[in-house]
Order: sequence, then structure tokens, then C-alpha cells
Amino acid sequence: MSTLLPVDAEALPRTLVVDPPLTDAEFEALCAANDGVNFERTKDGEILMHPPAGGFTGAGNAEIASQLRAWWKAHRRGMTYDSNTGFYLLDGSMLSPDAAYVLPEKLKGLTKAELTGFPRLCPDFVVELLSDSDSPAKAQKKMKDWIANGAALGWLIDPYEQKVYVYEPGCEASAVSGKSVRGSGPVEGFVLDLDEVWRCYEI
Repeated sequence: MSTLLPVDAEALPRTLVVDPPLTDAEFEALCAANDGVNFERTKDGEILMHPPAGGFTGAGNAEIASQLRAWWKAHRRGMTYDSNTGFYLLDGSMLSPDAAYVLPEKLKGLTKAELTGFPRLCPDFVVELLSDSDSPAKAQKKMKDWIANGAALGWLIDPYEQKVYVYEPGCEASAVSGKSVRGSGPVEGFVLDLDEVWRCYEI
């Protein structure tokens, strides 16, 4: 395995193409050597680098994850994840959502070692929160990739337009606005209080 040194994120482009592509072990070593950079990998092997979240986005992520966790505590089935978690997907990519939930059936049989690293599974429910530096088109593509890899429900939250775009298999994305958005399928009964999320962007 090649030696992977820390990278200077400010001196490099946001997308890297490594030839030959990194193995899973090499990719994980790259992530471990660069705590200040969040990495993802596309199905084509491109490595995407993301800087740490800004203040507004970090607050929004924390609010969404805390509401999802509070819903989970009512039944304690499956597992919730925050924005620091990466998942290996069936198409060979490794993506990281801003919040996610996995049903207990999908976790059954996995070992502690398999869950210590990047889990090789697609969450059943994913949330992506747009930041001011995100490309809406790329965010929409990422949502479609989540659904194509097995997610049953996805929310793309746009705090600047105060809308939530709902993604489900076999359906066109639909926009929701208002004080809340209600979950279905794997997160039936979960209600995200959008007023609390939008409040994270006020000073």
C-alpha cells in the first residue's frame, strides 16, 4: 500500500483523480491522515474534499441530527448517524450524509469491526443540508445516488429557500415548505421541526 501523507486542502482542487484509483484500505488511510478534511469518493473513483462546515451549516446539522436522535430514543431501533459518518455503497462510492438512519434489519449480522470502519451499507433514510458553497445540481445528483443505492427516503434541505426536497424510489423529487416535514417509510412518525432548523441561520 502506498504511503499517504496529509494533504494541504487549500492548495488542492476540491476533486482529485488518483491513477490508479486508491483501494478501500488506501482511501481509509487517506481519511485517517487528514482529520481536518472530509472526504467522499464517487463511483468513478474521484475523491471529493470538503472543508469543515461553517457556523450556520454546523448549527443546522446539529439541530437536524439532534431531532432525529430524539425520535430514535422513543423506540431505540436501528441506528442514527451524523455528518461524520461515511458509507461504502454498492456502486463503489463512499458517501457521507449530514444525517442518516439505518433500520435494524440492515444492521443484523454486522460485526463491531464492520461498524467501526465505514459501514458497507446504504442508510434507509438520508438527509443532506445545503451549505452556501454547495452546488444545488451536485447536491441533487447526490440525492439521486443515495436513492439508486438503496435509500428508501431522502431529504435535501435548502435553508436559504426554506424548502425540503423529498426523494423516494420511482418518484420525482417534491418540494415541501412550512413549519415541519413528516417522515415516511423507515422514519414513519419522525417530524422535523423546520422552524428550529431555520432558526439556526438567524443572528
